[in-house]
Order: sequence, then structure tokens, then C-alpha cells
Amino acid sequence: MRWVAGTVAVLVVAAGAVITTATGSSPAIRSTSRFIAGTPEAGAPVGLDSTLYLPASIPAPAILLAHGFGGSKTDLDSEARQLAGHGYVVLAYTARGFGRSGGLIHLDAPSYEVADASKLVAYLATLPQVRKDSPGDPRVGVAGASYGGGLALLLSAYDKRIDSVGADITWNDLTQALFPNAAGGQPGVFKKQWAGQLFASAAGRPGLGPAVTAGAVPPGKDRSAAASRSLACGRFAPDLCAAYQKAATTGEPDASILALLKASSPAGVLHRITAPTLLSQGEQDSLFPLGQSAANATGIAANGTPVKVIWRSGGHDGGTSTSDLVTYLEGWFDPILLHRGPTDASFDITVPGSGISAATGQTVSQTLQVDRGFTIGRSKPVGVLGPAQTIYAPAGGSPAAVTAVPGLGSLLSSAAALTGARSLTTIPGQVAIFPSQPLAARLQVAGASTVTLSVTVQGATDATLFASLHHLTADGADALPAGLVAPIRLTGLTPGVPRTVTVRLPAVVRNVPAGDRLVVVVATTDLAYQLPASPRSYTIAAPSGSVAVATIDGRILRTGQPWVWLATGLAALVLLILGALTASVRRRRRRTVDAELARVPVSIEALVKEYGDGYRAVDGVTFRVERGQVVGLLGPNGAGKTTTLRVLMGLIRPTSGTVHVFGELIEAGAPVLSRIGCFIEGPGLLPHLSGRDNLRLFWAATGRPAEDAEFDTALEIAGLGESVDRKVKTFSQGMKQRLAIAQAMLGLPELLVLDEPTNGLDPLQIAEMREVLRRYAETGRTVVISSHLLAEVEQTCSHVVVMHNGKLVAVGSVAEIASAGGMQLAVQNPQLAQEILAAAGVESQAVPARRSLEDIFIEMVGADND
Repeated sequence: MRWVAGTVAVLVVAAGAVITTATGSSPAIRSTSRFIAGTPEAGAPVGLDSTLYLPASIPAPAILLAHGFGGSKTDLDSEARQLAGHGYVVLAYTARGFGRSGGLIHLDAPSYEVADASKLVAYLATLPQVRKDSPGDPRVGVAGASYGGGLALLLSAYDKRIDSVGADITWNDLTQALFPNAAGGQPGVFKKQWAGQLFASAAGRPGLGPAVTAGAVPPGKDRSAAASRSLACGRFAPDLCAAYQKAATTGEPDASILALLKASSPAGVLHRITAPTLLSQGEQDSLFPLGQSAANATGIAANGTPVKVIWRSGGHDGGTSTSDLVTYLEGWFDPILLHRGPTDASFDITVPGSGISAATGQTVSQTLQVDRGFTIGRSKPVGVLGPAQTIYAPAGGSPAAVTAVPGLGSLLSSAAALTGARSLTTIPGQVAIFPSQPLAARLQVAGASTVTLSVTVQGATDATLFASLHHLTADGADALPAGLVAPIRLTGLTPGVPRTVTVRLPAVVRNVPAGDRLVVVVATTDLAYQLPASPRSYTIAAPSGSVAVATIDGRILRTGQPWVWLATGLAALVLLILGALTASVRRRRRRTVDAELARVPVSIEALVKEYGDGYRAVDGVTFRVERGQVVGLLGPNGAGKTTTLRVLMGLIRPTSGTVHVFGELIEAGAPVLSRIGCFIEGPGLLPHLSGRDNLRLFWAATGRPAEDAEFDTALEIAGLGESVDRKVKTFSQGMKQRLAIAQAMLGLPELLVLDEPTNGLDPLQIAEMREVLRRYAETGRTVVISSHLLAEVEQTCSHVVVMHNGKLVAVGSVAEIASAGGMQLAVQNPQLAQEILAAAGVESQAVPARRSLEDIFIEMVGADND
């Protein structure tokens, strides 16, 4: 589900060539690649690069898979194989203008990308392996995320052969997505950062030009045409390119771009969708927020079409789990395409912090289900306080608040407290603040709340403002849910004369405990949007004195096809009861802390992590880490070290096995993760900020008091001197590494997890880091590091865990074994050790009960090299 493209291939391939590939995950799944004729471009043929996946049993229903913007069919390979293994014929393809496919990008235009997809459906109808409902009508579902999700909805509106739809993190109205206006009416404020990100991902690359034909391409012919095209447009269609450039220059959408965006928006054709539709949307998504899926769901349900909506964690700002998405698709498609089980038309949302752990007193996550209840959100009035406030917009919008950065999104949403502390999300003098009283009871915010504002402008006849709903905890920590703001664009104002408007705040999911406050914030700037060039001031008031908060309650719409709704309602009721029972069991399990492990920093039992293609990155690993130890995960690249650490941090879910930290079972968002400092797979620093600001921002995002951060200690560890105040983009790799390690040590966590911490450090810095880690462990804290360097582990660690090809080879204490007269470890997996030795040319009978660490490591590397 890649959003921003990597390097786009520029090879011209003779279409019609068929490439058969063997699957490594299941021999029963066969895949063949070929070019299929798409919609001609300027009179020239266009080829679409596709791969067909066949299941073990045929004929079977088909699924057409579409990728995200800037991606290609290769991004879909894992999902395609999983669906094929489930019993579907799958056709994954690269959209026109991307990868090796021909043509230009028209942004899911009905005349091009949608017409291409219809041709692919027609191709499926010719295959004997695909089950047919009638001649020329294959039984087929269509699915995709983001760009592919928009294509899925549009295709189902224009092609009645589509039997079911799965659309993830996609849009309803591109006009409102790129020019949002929370006050309604006219197009709003240009979302310049996201628009620029999208355009840059495909512009600047001439690519293949318009024609990749169904036959051989004359050498140089299309290349010369492509070379003559402006690099400013890359593979974008000229009309789309010109419209974007004009909007980017002026910040205003003209008639041409509005017409193009409208044609590529499902909003105008939702009434034509009759195929049962699954909509999933990410809560961490500043490009296409939850409101986009709510609008799609309402429009489709009004037509009497069964709809299921899932609001989940992740989105364009990170956290998307493709394995979860495929599970959603299988559960949705199976009753319709395979005739297995009942159709589930319902509304599921993942609610962060909706439950309380009895063991820790901390909030945990759970999933709530509301029976297909659109309209989404029942309004509950919550009073807000505060007099009219005058705020200022600087010329050109500089400095500007930073709430969301494309691809990072909600990273900044918990930057700092609203009162007393300076933060990136709220700049003093630029914000009007209207807090509520402490809530008397817990409130579940789910959906788009509304607030009435009075706006008076001085120095202009238009207004650009940004409204948001903040969550202020009882101890003063402030959070901006998902980093989302609602842009407001007003024109035709008279200076000094107030205008009253109703503002639709961003759709969010948030549990607000009793005693906490909701805060309406109105700001004059936001870095993600186009801002006015001229300075002005605004007086903001909240005349109604309340905000209509959207809660999880909804009313059931029973429009059209009552027999469908009755059947799906009964099925949803059964699933709801089963889901409640399952959730109850899971909550009891999650709230159980293993008392025997409460003082054990890390306990890993029979850990397995297998990916969708059958690859086992970790295979049955078991070990414990005790307090005060510095434990090294040692093994060559690909041994499974980083995957083990990612599971340990709750970043990915294990296929089987358990990971406990201080006795608590690890999962995404587990409260015990706050006791861990980590650095995994790169620094992840913001390049436009200084090193010091990166540390402060990271700590602010935790919501903990600044005095607990131990900044001085962390900066001493970093050893960057005055360089810590330079922007990170000027840092060397070694400097970034040191800053990232210091960031992991903020707050002096009880458990420190570092992935290859010495990469990029010079020998002196490595020696200093060894001493820092030893001293850190001597305080009773624990350190876990990974490394592929034998000498590093020997000189840094007190204990060693050796891994190879995902399996545990050996464990041992460095100190005890060294004192016994040599660096030796107990072999935990003799069979694997024999395999390693055999590959290295050592006789299997020569494997002793104990071997030196150096021997084991050399033999592993030797086996890999052989």
C-alpha cells in the first residue's frame, strides 16, 4: 500500500510477453504476467502491466486489485497471493502512468483509469479459470487503497459487472480533500503540502510517454517523445498538470481543476453503486480523514446498498496493516463471491483508550461495533468557555503552526500544553482557545463535531482560519487527535462586521475520561495549507457557548431493499454478540499481568512471525532478559533480529507466541511500552528542526512533564556540543545516530531497546557508547541491542542471544563463560547448528555440546556465503 512512489521504472517492454513466476509461499498458486490493452491515449495504444494469480481450485471468483498512488502491481503481490490462497483468481495491475504501464496519469478519470479497469474486467470474462454469472459477466470484486480505493468505488459506479467492492483510506470528494472548507459552500484552503507530495511523486520523470503498445515499440520512438515532454509534468496528463500548477501558484482552484477533481470523485456517482461495499478508513490520516468515508457510506447506504464501515488505526500518516486489510476483504467478499457465510453490514471502529486496564490503571484499546448506524455520531452539547479573542495572522503565514506533515501526520498532535508552554501546534497570539469545564462523565467522541463561531476580520475582506478539537487531560497534557484541523475559508467579509458560521470539526475517534476537558482551538496559520500573503487580525467568539460533540451513538437507516437489511441486520446481531464475547475474553486476557514475570524486563516464548508470502522471519524463538543485563542479539543480516525487536515494541503482531515486558503482554498501544526507550530501523528525526527541538518535540508527544525528560543527561550522552542546536538535515550519519540514541534515553526508561546502535559511529564514539550502556545497566535498568558485529557484542554485552535464519542458535552469559576459560555459549538448537556447520564444510559429528561464540558466528556467516 505504498503511497509515495519510489523510483519509477522507465523500461519499454514488448507487450504481450508472458512471464510465469513460481510462488515461494504456495506451489499451488501460479502467477503469470502480461500486458493487457488499456484505453488508447491520443490515438496510440496503451499497455497495462498485470499479473494473474490462480488458486489451487478453478474456476473461481475473481478479485481485481488496484494499487496506491505512485505504486505498482508489485506492491500488491503479498495481498494477491494471500487472496489466491483463499480461493480467488486475482488480477493485480499497474495503473496507467506508473511503473511499466503506458499512458499518462489522469487521476482516476472515468474516461481513462476507470475505462482501463473495465477492460480488465472484460479480460477476466474471457478466462476459463474465472467463474461467470452469465456470458461476459465474471463474478468479480474490486479492491484497492487510496488511489486504488477511489478507482474501486468509481469502477463499481460505472461497471455493473462488479459484484462487491473493498475501498480503503480513499476519498469521497477530491475538491473537499484538496481544498477543504469546514464552513461549507465554496472550495476552501489549498492543502499544499499533500498536493505537492502527490504531484512530486510522479512529476519530474518523463517515464514511458503515452504509448506502450500491444506490440513491440520501435527503439527510440516513444523515448524521444517522452524526452520532449516537460519534466515539470512528468507522466501527468497536460490538462491535469496545468490545472495543478495554476492552483499551486495562486492557491485558488479554477473551473478547470474543479471539473477534473469532480469527475474523479465518487461523491457524484454514489447513487449508482449497487454492489455491496466495504469502506475502511484510517484514524491517522491527514489526507483523507474519517469524514471522507462517512460521506461515502451515507451516500451508498441511501441507495439501499449494503455497506460496512471500518474505522481503524493507521492511514496515510502511518500504521497501515496490509494483513488486516486482506482479512477484512476476505470476510466481506466471501459471502458475496464464494457464497460462504452471511453478509456483514455494520460499523466497526477502533477506539484508542476506550477501556481501562485493572492491572495498570492505564487506558487500553478495544473495538466497538455499531449495527450499520449511519448517520454516524449523535450530537451531545458540551459547553465551552471564553470571551471573544483577537488573534493575528502574520504576512505570508510565517511563522506557521505545524500540526501535520505528509506521511507523519499525527506525530506532532501531542506537542505541548495549550497554556504556559510554547508548541509547534499552537503559536501564541495566533490562537483563540475555548475550553470546556471538566467533564462529569466519560465521553466517547466518534465522528465530526460542530461549533458555531463568530468571525470579525480587520485588514482584509476574506478569512483563512483553522479550527480543531483538542483533548486536555486533568494533569494538563494536551493532544490534538490525529493532528487534524478543519480549514475555514470565508470571502466577501466586511471589515469590522462579524459573520456567524457553523464549522464542522475534523472527524476523530477519541475517549475523553471524566475530569478531562475538550478545547475548541481556532488558529490563523497551519504549515500544511496555503496561507494569505497579507497580514490581518480576527476577533473570534463562540456565541452559542457550546460545541455539538459527535458521539458513537447513531440511528439506523432502513432505506431500500428491506429484505437485504433484515438479513444483514440479523447476521450483524449474531456477529455483534459473538464479537462482544470475544472482546470480553480478549480484554480479560489483556488485563492479566503474569505476576511471575512482573520483575522480568523481557520474556519471549515460542515467538513466530510469518508474513503473507509464507516467509518466516522469526521461527520459535524463546529467551528471557533479566534486570541489569546488556543483552546482545547477534546474527548476520536476515537473522530475524530487527523483526524480534519490532514485535517486542508492539510495532508488528506476532503470528504466534508471546512477548511479555515486565509481565504485561505486548500489543500495539500497550501501556507498558511507556517504560521502554527504543531506536529501531533508523533515527526518524525531523530534518527541518534542530537536534534539541527534536528531543523536546519527541518528549512533548509523550504527554509527560518536561522535568522528567532528563534532557541534560540525554544531551551529555549525545555529545554533540553546540551542534545540537543545528538543523538535523546538516548532521552527519554518526551525529544522527547519536541523537537518536539520546532520544531513546529520554526519561531514563527501565528498558532500552537499540537496533544496530553503533552504525555510523567512529571508533572513539563506539567505545564511549559501550561505557554509556554499561553504566546504564549498572543502575538496575536493562539494555537490549542488536548487532551483526561479533566484536561489538563481545565488548559491550553481558549476555548474548545468537540467531540465524529466524531461529535461536545459542544463548549465554559473556562474563560466566569467559571466566570458564573461553568465549563459549550453550548450543540451544543443535540441529540448526549442525546444518550451519555442514554448510560451512564442518563434519556434523564434530558439533560439541558447547562451542565458542566466534566459531558459531563464523560458521553462520560462512553458511550464508556458501
